[in-house]
Amino acid sequence: MKVKISRNAAKMLREEIDNPENEGKFLRVYVTHSHGDHAHYGMKMDDATEKDEVVETDKDIKVVLEQGNEWLDGVRIDYFYVPEEGFMISNPAKGNGGDH
Repeated sequence: MKVKISRNAAKMLREEIDNPENEGKFLRVYVTHSHGDHAHYGMKMDDATEKDEVVETDKDIKVVLEQGNEWLDGVRIDYFYVPEEGFMISNPAKGNGGDH
C-alpha cells in the first residue's frame, strides 16, 4: 500500500506526532464512508493492530492503514492554507479528488 504526504501536511502532522501524548502511536488514515465511485476519509493518532499495515512515507511519517481496504491504497494527504486552512485526504489512484 502507498501513501503520499505533501510537504505542508507533513509539517502540520509532525507537530501532532511529536506531541508527548502521542508517543508510540501512528497516524491512522481510515474510510469514514464510501458510496458510488468514491470514499470519504478521516485520520487520527492510533495504535496498529494485526489487521493493519504500517506504511512508511518519504516524509519519515508512518501511517497505519487497514489491510485489504482498496480505498486506502494510494491516499494522498494535503494541507491547504486557502481558501480554508485544513487537511484534505484524497485518493487520486481511485479517481477520487476529495470530499464533495
